[in-house]
Amino acid sequence: MITDSFDNKSKAIIEPFVNENAPKVDACIITFSEKIEKFVLENYSFKEIGRLFSATGDTPVYEIRHNGGKFAFFKTMIGAPACVGLVEDSLAVISTKKYIVFGGAGCLNKEIAHGKVMIPTAAYRDEGTSYHYAPAADYINVANHKIVSNFMKRSGIPFVEGKTWTTDSFYRETENNFQKRKADGCISVEMECAALQAMCDFRELKFYTFFTSGDLLDAPEWDSRKSDGDSGTQHDVGHFDIALGLAEYVCAV
Repeated sequence: MITDSFDNKSKAIIEPFVNENAPKVDACIITFSEKIEKFVLENYSFKEIGRLFSATGDTPVYEIRHNGGKFAFFKTMIGAPACVGLVEDSLAVISTKKYIVFGGAGCLNKEIAHGKVMIPTAAYRDEGTSYHYAPAADYINVANHKIVSNFMKRSGIPFVEGKTWTTDSFYRETENNFQKRKADGCISVEMECAALQAMCDFRELKFYTFFTSGDLLDAPEWDSRKSDGDSGTQHDVGHFDIALGLAEYVCAV
C-alpha cells in the first residue's frame, strides 16, 4: 500500500547532492509559468548560477538582486514528482532554507475566492509523492500559511485561507470527489502543495506558497476563467511581484 511507503528507518538508495559550497541566496522563488519566467528575465537584472538536469531538458537557475536581497529563481515542471525532484536537485546549485512557490490552482468555491489570492492552510494528499516523505495521513498542514497571510494583510492584497486538494490526476477530478473535498473545506485544487510541504518538512526547509485562481470547478460547467487570447491568471506577471515581496518579507521576519 502506498500509505505504508514512508521509511525513515533505512537510507535512501539515491540521495540528493547537497553542495555546501553552492552560492548562498536569501530565498528561492519558483514559478510554473513560462510567461512569468520570460517577464522576469526581461525586466530584472539576473545571472545564471546553475542548471538542474533531467531527461526532458535543463532548467536554468538564476540569481536576482533586488532591494539589497539576493534571490534564486527558476521555472519548475508541473506535477508533484517532477516539482519535488527539482527542488531536491536545487540543493546542489544554491544554498538556502527558504522556498517561495506560487502558481495557478483550480477554484472550488467561487463565493469566497473570487478576485483573491488563495493561501492553503492544509493539503489533502491525493498524490503519491508525499507518502515517501511523511507518515500517512489524509492532510498535511501547510506550516507557514500564517506568515504568508500576514504578508498579504500587510501588503493590502485580498486573500482567502482554506484547505487545498493536491491531486496527481486532473482529468480524474470527478464530481463526487469535488463535492467531498469542497464539503471538507477545500477551496482549491492543484498538483504540488502536499508533496512540497512533506519534502520541505523532511529536509528541514521552509516552504511558503500562495495560489492564484485559475480554472473554476464550482460552476455548472468547467470554466477555464480566460478569454480568447488571454493567458489566464496563472500567467499574470504581477504575481511575481507578490512572490518577490513575500521573499523579502520572510527573510526579514
